[in-house]
Amino acid sequence: MEAVMKGNSWRTIDIVIASIIAVAFGVIFWAWNTVWSVTSGAFAFFPPAQTLLYGVWLLPAVLSALIIRKPGASIYTETVAALISALLGDQWGAMVIPQGLVQGLGAELAFAALRYRSYRLPTALLAGALTGLSAAVFDFFAWNSEYALWDYRVPYAAITVVSATVVAGLGAWALVRALAPTGVLDRFEAGRERALI
Repeated sequence: MEAVMKGNSWRTIDIVIASIIAVAFGVIFWAWNTVWSVTSGAFAFFPPAQTLLYGVWLLPAVLSALIIRKPGASIYTETVAALISALLGDQWGAMVIPQGLVQGLGAELAFAALRYRSYRLPTALLAGALTGLSAAVFDFFAWNSEYALWDYRVPYAAITVVSATVVAGLGAWALVRALAPTGVLDRFEAGRERALI
């Protein structure tokens, strides 16, 4: 039992890398908010389709867990990234901080359900899907409560889950696979494996 707990303890390098990922994505979030705003007209034909862009906001929740492989990585990274985004002047204000917490929780549930033992592609896809689902549920009540259920909120949720599965799930897994051979992840099991099939 002690060995299991020790294996789940965060090292200094885990905190540093999770924080770097969070800060980097906080800046990306802030920029992506502008992309979201300027593309709204392109989705006027079917506004829920804009959530095809949503997965970028969910990427650090899966990426950090695939690299750090410790309980809490998804929640920590996604929440701190949301906080940075808010501090930079997020147009949605401080509400993005609890939103980030909920989104991180979605990914965290996938890794927790597998007892933090699987970091392969199916797990990354599941984490992406669950972070998308948690994002959609949050938005369902926080941002979209005045919209029609079947014409807006349900398609919004479905497309968010698809975007999150592809961008956050598959995207994070592909990014880790691309980084592993470079040696930058050698302090982590993800880097030492060299193959995350």
